[in-house]
Amino acid sequence: MPEIANPVESYSVEVANLIKRFGSFVAVDRINLEVRKGEVFGFIGPNGAGKSTTIRMLCGLLKPTSGRAMVAGFDVSKNPEAVRQNIGYMSQKFSLYNDLTVIENIRLFAGLYSVPQKFLQARIEWALSMANLKGQENLITGTLPGGWKQRLALGCAVLHKPPVIFLDEPTSGVDPITRRQFWDLIHQMAEEGVTVFVTTHYMEEAEYCNRLALIFRGKIVALGTPTELKRDSMKGELLLVECAPLGDAVEALQSAPGVMDAAVFGNALHLVVEDAATAVPLLQKFLADRKIDVSRMEKIRPSLEDVFVSLTTGREAEERKP
Repeated sequence: MPEIANPVESYSVEVANLIKRFGSFVAVDRINLEVRKGEVFGFIGPNGAGKSTTIRMLCGLLKPTSGRAMVAGFDVSKNPEAVRQNIGYMSQKFSLYNDLTVIENIRLFAGLYSVPQKFLQARIEWALSMANLKGQENLITGTLPGGWKQRLALGCAVLHKPPVIFLDEPTSGVDPITRRQFWDLIHQMAEEGVTVFVTTHYMEEAEYCNRLALIFRGKIVALGTPTELKRDSMKGELLLVECAPLGDAVEALQSAPGVMDAAVFGNALHLVVEDAATAVPLLQKFLADRKIDVSRMEKIRPSLEDVFVSLTTGREAEERKP
């Protein structure tokens, strides 16, 4: 995914020291970020990390405990209704009414978003075309395949042409081809100047974003482009190890000298080490001494998943220290 050149000065989303507490539990912990106009910004993390809570605050649906957030030029705490009128929102549940027809859903959301009458027919035609549902207007929404329903939900969310769109786990439960087609739609909108703020726990989707924030336990642990994160955020270097038996190897390597982390990736292991050139001969001997056969061991470039695992396990280790 190409990175944005010539970034504009103004921002569609500005967040400063944003906190949300539920009793003694801190769901979002001092988040700071800025999202440019026309940017596809990814908010990446596991379930329960604080992604959806942050989205709900930025959409004016949940009042922050403290901190400040501006969306489309409006303060989410002081003017949540203005925020809601200037954004589109789509969740993993698609926010559609399954017992209504396609056209009834479109007309309902057009009314909710106060689409002017003079633009209504053109926007309805656009939504049907974008969702590939022309001629299918009278189908019951609940009977649609997942990919059709997903595109219809996106069309309904942006009928009023908002400058900012929030997509909360929008590709959950759809097949890879449909997911890729959906991302093509997202980039078309961004090219037209729309800011797209998307949350996902699919690390491979993060590559489609211009910039990313990795969130873990309510805190942003890394922020940057996919290239920057893979290049700069990994603590140590990454080794690919193909060996057998795999289970014995990963158990042994957890306590091997110089190994910062060891995890199974398919039929191989990914090891985070301080220095790959130094570690390779030492680890080959370490495994041979334990009757573990190594067929391949080499330094590789980390994926975003590797970066995220490294950052989060590092945080967990620090938290466990007395």
